[in-house]
Amino acid sequence: MLTTLIDKIEATGFNPEAFALAGVGIGMLVIVFGLAGAFSGASPAGRRMTIPTDRKSSRSDFDLIRVGNESPSGILKAFVPSSQQERTKIARKLRQGGIHRPTAVRNYYLVRSVLGMVLPTLFIGVMLLPDDVASLTGIAEWRNGLTWITMFQILSALIVFGFYGPSFWLKKRIDTRRNTIQLNLPNALDLLQVSVEAGLGFDASIARVAHELASVCPELSEEFMILQLEIQAGKERERAYFDMAQRVGLDEMTSFVNVILQSAQFGTSVSHALNAYAEDMRLNREIRAQEKANRLPVQMSAVLAALMMPTLLMITLGPVLIRWISSMTPG
Repeated sequence: MLTTLIDKIEATGFNPEAFALAGVGIGMLVIVFGLAGAFSGASPAGRRMTIPTDRKSSRSDFDLIRVGNESPSGILKAFVPSSQQERTKIARKLRQGGIHRPTAVRNYYLVRSVLGMVLPTLFIGVMLLPDDVASLTGIAEWRNGLTWITMFQILSALIVFGFYGPSFWLKKRIDTRRNTIQLNLPNALDLLQVSVEAGLGFDASIARVAHELASVCPELSEEFMILQLEIQAGKERERAYFDMAQRVGLDEMTSFVNVILQSAQFGTSVSHALNAYAEDMRLNREIRAQEKANRLPVQMSAVLAALMMPTLLMITLGPVLIRWISSMTPG
């Protein structure tokens, strides 16, 4: 029966090995999606005990940044996890990456799932092309040179890259955004101090600094503007500040929020607090730069040793080897 099936496939003009490869690809997709679902969230009992976000929210919430975190329905259940904890985790990462669209969570999982299926499907489609079409496109020779092991490796790599590629991209985006905010936060504090000393209120100073930083550091300017808009919309000031610190995800921003709130609580000078904290941040930045500079000699020593040791050995042992060879050579 197997021979008859192979004969029928060959009669259609397709390669039976390509059909087998398609079966392997479908099996890999099932394995990857199954493992991702098994390790992605809490247990079903834990999900049933989780209180939905919309039940926790109260009238005091005036969030302008609402990343869609609703339970999936319909066909979206095949792509978006049903775990509220997992969706909340991704929503927080998306906000830290500066992605605030309401459909960001859904689009993230859709792109992740589609890439995990489209890339291997394209590869399988190339392998299923008839020989005459493959010859016209110039891939027949390359395709015929692939072994089963190589095709399996390429297919596995495409599935893993398509499924986990967006996660690495999001992590890189978050790190880049944090570094940019970390480098520009001391300058923003100096501008805040100047604005406060010039007679502006703190809220007006935040808006002014956000406007000035729009072309220099759009990320920090965006966070300050969101902060001001949420406060003006009626959100509690303390919660608005802590939400900004959570969106940024930096210890320096959390410390800045604590400095501002404590200064307002105890009635101390905001200008002096900003000046002291800006100096501390610059000192910490200088210390981090010195640490990197101190690590350079250690890192360079391995490279220098790898490049210099062969030459030194040739210089020191070369004459000895020449004399030994000469003494051992007869006559």
